[in-house]
Amino acid sequence: MQLLGNLVLMKYIKSIIPFLLFFVTSLSFSQYTDVINSNRPGQTVSAYAVGKGVIQGEFGIAYDRQKHDILNTEATLMGVDVSLRYGLLFEQLEINWEASYTNNSTTLLDGNGSKVKELNFTRNRLGLKYLIFDPFKNPEKNKPNLYSWRANHKFQWKNLLPAISIYAGANFVLGDNPFFVGDPTISPRVMIATQSRLTPRMVLISNIAYDRIGSDFPEKSYIVSISHALRNPKWSVFIENQGIQSDRYSDLIFRTGTAYLFNENFQVDFNIGTNTKNTPSRVFATIGASYRIDKHKDKIIAIEDQKANENGGAAIKKNSMKKKKRKKKSSFGDGAEDVDLGPTRKQLKKAKKKVKKEGKQGTGVIDF
Repeated sequence: MQLLGNLVLMKYIKSIIPFLLFFVTSLSFSQYTDVINSNRPGQTVSAYAVGKGVIQGEFGIAYDRQKHDILNTEATLMGVDVSLRYGLLFEQLEINWEASYTNNSTTLLDGNGSKVKELNFTRNRLGLKYLIFDPFKNPEKNKPNLYSWRANHKFQWKNLLPAISIYAGANFVLGDNPFFVGDPTISPRVMIATQSRLTPRMVLISNIAYDRIGSDFPEKSYIVSISHALRNPKWSVFIENQGIQSDRYSDLIFRTGTAYLFNENFQVDFNIGTNTKNTPSRVFATIGASYRIDKHKDKIIAIEDQKANENGGAAIKKNSMKKKKRKKKSSFGDGAEDVDLGPTRKQLKKAKKKVKKEGKQGTGVIDF
């Protein structure tokens, strides 16, 4: 029976390790992790940073087909998406530059089919993201249950408690940009990002942003995505919903796609999507990759400076290994020396064993 239990336990451990390996790409803790943590393939931003000293690039090639029923136009957009992330100063802090350079070719359908071409940045922003709350910071409270597979894989309400990060940055409009006519050169952007691990295979991420603050066309938006690891944990799929509200452009967008983890530093992805309106209607697809240069170094902390539970218990004090000095006994005693409390239970058991061993016969009275 014990052998059977050990076999079940080993099978469980082997099955859960790959899932943990994969999910660190989107569920990495505030501390550095050994596997790349990419925001792709969707548009949601993880609550976690890449780790101090890590340089990471996330790239994509996008195709977008649009048709506007009121303006009677068709447009084809081809673009390149770039995100450069760097872990700065702390494990919880990162700086991120995001850019999309787009070539838009619009055809007028109500005339002679003339085309209008526009080429510039549709996204160009720089910001800082900082993790302010991490429910997985204390590993002692998040240990797996080694006796129940179901307990580790079922949904639990406590899993809805998310990691939370805040973002602050700015958009930059350089030169005469046809996509943002009249916008100031610099406009602020703020965001809150949350991340919850619903099950070991499923992650929920949400972003709420207020963009282009102070411009004539401020933008409010949200994005919610759910990622799920497949039986082969290097593969994952996701679905995503994005809502945008602005006087310039409002929409409701849906995306789905997949990602594949080649190794600990390299991931590829693909996604497709559409929207819900016809001004314009959109069908788009993106293929991309993420790669990191790992320059992370663990910070060495002296054992006496470690916090409780980082070394198996309370913090170790500097003088804890020194031999304690014997206290001198008072000649008057401590008030209990003259009291005869009789033999202890341990002494009685020891004496009985001794009597049996010597084979003594008698009344069974034990003398002390």
